[in-house]
Amino acid sequence: MKKSKAVIILLIILLVTLGVGYIDIWGTDAYGTASASDISLGLDLAGGVSITYQVVGDENPDATDMADTIYKLQQRVVNYSTEAQVYQEGTNRINIEIPGVSDANAILQELGKPGTLYFIAETDANGAANYSYSSGGYVLNKTIDEMLADGSIVLEGTDVADAKAVSSSDNMQNAQYAVSLTMTDEGRQKFADATTKAYANGETIAIYYDDAFVSVPRVQAALTDGNAQITGNFTFDEADQLASTIRIGGLSLELEELHSKVVGAQLGEEAISTSLKAGLFGFIVVVLFMIAVYFLPGLAASLALVAYVALVVLLLNGFDMTLTLSGIAGIILSIGMAVDANVVIFARIREELATGKTVQSSIKIGFDKALSAIIDGNVTTLIAAVVLLLLGPGSVKGFAQTLALGIVLSMFTSLVVTRWLLRAFFALGLKDPKFYGIGKERKSIDFLSKKFVFIIVSCAVILAGIVVMIVQKAGGNGALNYSLEFVGGTATTVDFNESRDLTNLTNEVAPIIREVTGSEVQIQTVQGTNEVIFKTGSIDVPTREALNQALISNFGVTEAQITSETISSTISNEMKRDTLIAVLVAIVCMLIYIRIRFKDLRFGLSSILALAHDVLVVLAFYAIARVSVTNTFVACMLTIVGYSINATIVIFDRVRENRNLTPRDSLEETINKSVTQTLSRSIFTSLTTFVMVAFLYFLGVSSIRDFALPLMVGIACGCYSSVCLAGAFWYLMKTGFKKKESAK
Repeated sequence: MKKSKAVIILLIILLVTLGVGYIDIWGTDAYGTASASDISLGLDLAGGVSITYQVVGDENPDATDMADTIYKLQQRVVNYSTEAQVYQEGTNRINIEIPGVSDANAILQELGKPGTLYFIAETDANGAANYSYSSGGYVLNKTIDEMLADGSIVLEGTDVADAKAVSSSDNMQNAQYAVSLTMTDEGRQKFADATTKAYANGETIAIYYDDAFVSVPRVQAALTDGNAQITGNFTFDEADQLASTIRIGGLSLELEELHSKVVGAQLGEEAISTSLKAGLFGFIVVVLFMIAVYFLPGLAASLALVAYVALVVLLLNGFDMTLTLSGIAGIILSIGMAVDANVVIFARIREELATGKTVQSSIKIGFDKALSAIIDGNVTTLIAAVVLLLLGPGSVKGFAQTLALGIVLSMFTSLVVTRWLLRAFFALGLKDPKFYGIGKERKSIDFLSKKFVFIIVSCAVILAGIVVMIVQKAGGNGALNYSLEFVGGTATTVDFNESRDLTNLTNEVAPIIREVTGSEVQIQTVQGTNEVIFKTGSIDVPTREALNQALISNFGVTEAQITSETISSTISNEMKRDTLIAVLVAIVCMLIYIRIRFKDLRFGLSSILALAHDVLVVLAFYAIARVSVTNTFVACMLTIVGYSINATIVIFDRVRENRNLTPRDSLEETINKSVTQTLSRSIFTSLTTFVMVAFLYFLGVSSIRDFALPLMVGIACGCYSSVCLAGAFWYLMKTGFKKKESAK
C-alpha cells in the first residue's frame, strides 16, 4: 500500500467516525434528531405513560380470565415498545406502562378501548333482520342479549386469534389495504358455519364493538380454514385501526379506562448519567489497557472501538430501538466481544512475528488464522440473539436487539476497520516489529491434570447454592430474593403537599419506607403532580398502617393522601415460559452450529456444559448473597451464556487447529497447549469486560449495582470455566473417562 493511499484510508476512517460522532452528540437538525438524546429509553431509564384499566361489572373476576387478558394485552402493547409492562393492580384492575411516550390520549386512541366484540349475522334463524341501515348508518334491531339468546351472534372477540393490516397491489400496481383475520381453533368452525350461511343468502356479517358498528363486510365466499380478509377502500391507517379494534375486542374481560398518567423512570433520573459516566471511565481504562499491552495494534483497536461506539449510538436511533438496562447489558457483551476479537487477532500476529516472519506477513496471517475463531464465537452468540428476538417476550427482545446489533458492528470494526488501520500504519512507515510486540514461547501449563479438582470445586459451589435455596425456601424466605417484578408487591401512592425531586425521595423518603416494610423501594414520579408511587414487596395490613403513620408523621400528609394497591408481578408465567422456550431453542441451535463447524458433537456438548456451569454458579451467588432478582435477571444470565460460549469456542478453535498441525501429540498435550496459547486472551478479554461492568457497579445506582454484581461474578466464572473446565469436559467425553488416550 502506498503512503498516499494509507493517508486517504486514515482520513476516511477518521472523518466517518467524527461525522457519526457529531450526529450522535448534536443530531441532524436544530431539534437534535438522531442524537444520543433522541434514543428511546425504557421505563427503567426514562419513564413513560401509565394507563390503568378496570374490569367492567365484576369486582372479583376469574383469575384465569385476568391472566389471559394481561397476556393478550402484553402481546399487543409490544407494538409500542418491546419493554412495555402489563400487570394486575388490586383484584380487578390492569396497569399498562409504555416507555418512551408521553401522550396518553394518543396511546388510548390507537390502542382502543378494551370492550366486547361481536360478529352478528344479518338475519336470525327465522329470517328477521338483526340490523338495518338508515341515513345515520347501521342500527341494531334487537338487543345484544336477545341476539346472544337466539344465536344471531355467530362469533365473539375471543374467537379471533389475530387481526392485522395487510397490503397488496391491483392490476394497476396501486396499493390496496385490507384486514387479515385468523380464528382460534374453536372459532374456526363457528366462522365456517356463519360464512357458509351468509354466502348462500348473499348477506353481510357485522362487526360490532363498544356499542357501535365498526365494519359490515359482505361475505364473498364460504371461509372454512379459519382465515379471512376484510376489504374495502381502506387507507393503511384505517385498516390498521380496524385490526387494532378487533384485536383489543378479543380480550377475555371487558375493560374501561380508569385513569392515565405520565410516570418517571423506575431507576431514577441519575441512572442515565451515572451509567454514561461509568461507561466513559470504563472505556477509557480499556483503551489505555489495549495500548499499553498491544502497542500500535492496541491503538488501532481503540480507534476501531471509538468507531464501534459511535455506530451503535447512531443505529440505536436508526432502528428506533428502546434502550433499557437489559439493552445496556447487550452492548456491554458486544463491546467485550469486540475487544476479544482484537485480542485474538493480536495474539496471532505476535505468534507469527515470533517465528521470524515480516510485520506485513504477520498481520495478514494473524487476521486469517483468527478469522475462524472470531466468526464461530460471534455467529454462535448471534444465533442465540436472533432466536431470542424471534421467540422471546418483550423484555428479552430488547436485550436481543442490542446484542445482535453490537455483534454485527463489532465484527465489522474488528475485522475491517482494525485491519485497514494496521495496514495504513505499516504503509506510513511504522514497520518495526517492536511496535507490534513479539510473542514469547510459553511452556504448556498442565491444566488437565487438575481437572477433577476443578470439577469438584465447581460442584461444591453449585451444591452450596442449591442447599442455601432449599434452606431459604423451607424458612419461608423464598429460594431466591425475588423482586416485585417476579412476585408482585404493593404500590403506595402518596400525594405530597409540595413537589419533591428524586434526590429528596431517594435520600429521605425511601429509607423510611425501607425501614418500615423491610423491602427495597422502587420510585416513580407522576408528571405534572405532587404524586409519587412507591413500589415495595407485599406488605400486610399492620405494616401498611405503620407505613401510613410514618409518612404522616414525617412528611405532613394525611390519610386521604395515601392510597395502596396490591400489584401482580410484571413478569407473568407466560413470559417465563416463553423465555425458557426461547433459551432452550437458542442452545439447541448453537449446538447444531458447533456440531457442523467442528464436526464433533462433543465440542458442542462441552460448550453447553461450561455455560450451564456458569449459569448455575451465578445462580448460587444470587442465592447465597441474596442479591435481588429483578427484571434484569434474564438479561444477566443471557449475557453470561453469550460470554461463556464465545470464550469456550476460542479455545476449541485452537484445539481443532493443533490437532491438525500436530496429530502425533496426545490429547492431554493438545488441550494443555491450546489453553496455554489462549490464556492471555482469556484473561485480558475477561479483565477488560470486568472493568466495564465494575465501573457500573461502583458508580451506578442501587438497582444497577444489583445487575452489575452478578454479571461481574459471571464474567470471572466464564473465564474460569473456559480455561479450567471446557477442555476437561471434552477430554472426558473423548476418552470415556479413561486415564490415557487409547487412540489418536
